[in-house]
Amino acid sequence: MSQENRLEKTNRINLLFDFYELLLTEKQQTFLKYYFHDDFSLGEIAAEFEISRQAVYEHIKRAEQVLEQYEEKLGLLKKHDQRTRRLEKLRELVNSSAMEHDKKSHINEIMDQLDAWE
Repeated sequence: MSQENRLEKTNRINLLFDFYELLLTEKQQTFLKYYFHDDFSLGEIAAEFEISRQAVYEHIKRAEQVLEQYEEKLGLLKKHDQRTRRLEKLRELVNSSAMEHDKKSHINEIMDQLDAWE
């Protein structure tokens, strides 16, 4: 797997984790945090929990599958991406319009608040 694909995968898992963390088991949460957030190797995690590297690998792979299953069913990341793109498009339209500066500022503030709620 190329470095770019690895980074893309890591970013996706981290985003899915943000949405679905509480739906994972405690062990799945811990292993994913160590591996994807803290950049621990399989060997380091295995040593920390006194299990084999293979067991760590299997726990992480299973947790990744569970995250993807939740996304397939609930689509929270997809909806988040859609909202983000639509807010950006709206922001561009407002800023390029002939609207008064005060109104543009007010609309941008509202969009910033909407963006922060996610």
